[in-house]
Amino acid sequence: MKIVTYNVNGIRSAFSKNWLLWLQTVDADVVCLQEIKANPDQLAELLTHIELMGYEHYWYPAQKKGYSGTAILTRQTPLKVEYGCGHCDYDFEGRILRADFEGLSVMSTYFPSGSSGDIRQDFKYRFLEDFQQYIDTLKQERPKMVISGDYNICHKPIDIHNPKSNANSSGFLPAEREWMENFVSTGFIDSFRYFNQDPHHYTWWSFRAGARKKNLGWRIDYNMVSKELEPHLKRSAILCEAVHSDHCPVLLELNI
Repeated sequence: MKIVTYNVNGIRSAFSKNWLLWLQTVDADVVCLQEIKANPDQLAELLTHIELMGYEHYWYPAQKKGYSGTAILTRQTPLKVEYGCGHCDYDFEGRILRADFEGLSVMSTYFPSGSSGDIRQDFKYRFLEDFQQYIDTLKQERPKMVISGDYNICHKPIDIHNPKSNANSSGFLPAEREWMENFVSTGFIDSFRYFNQDPHHYTWWSFRAGARKKNLGWRIDYNMVSKELEPHLKRSAILCEAVHSDHCPVLLELNI
């Protein structure tokens, strides 16, 4: 089973950059999208092509037009699709979408950014606390989960190009990194690091100063996997050749 997460930074923008060819080439079973910035009724041509590729599609746009939102494309019909987590502040922004399959749940998540200032950083901290509680409860019912998405956090110094100069940057703050460490300790595996401990692997680059060409990036996109799925882990890779966004996709393969 191939699962891919991709923050597309606007699905319509990605579509205009030949994103459908990438989708056909990657040939994933489940694709988790973040920052779709669109409603399905704005995507008629795209959806037709997606359906011709054999995908069902589920969209959870933000209430604010052109902002945030998540989606899941899947070639297997889910038993259930859950929109949101029951917290109106986060559900208003379309940040959590889950598809339940037989013995497996796949979640597309888009964690808030705090880079715009203290108000959104505080919002992010509230989200992290509430998300942990949500997952703690959910995993009693759905113990085998893949939580894919843009976490907007670099876990460790190896995950960011210059940890010293970014020590006070949102996304690499001590409290954020501590949350990530605690989250993993509750029973999750960072699937990319499970297979690859090398430095200089990133999933997001600033549009400024040629950061992507110089590989001055951050690794903030993850496929987190329940420890119960560890025997099924096969491969994970960052697909940095995909250039439809300021992020790139991350692949996870499971033997299921």
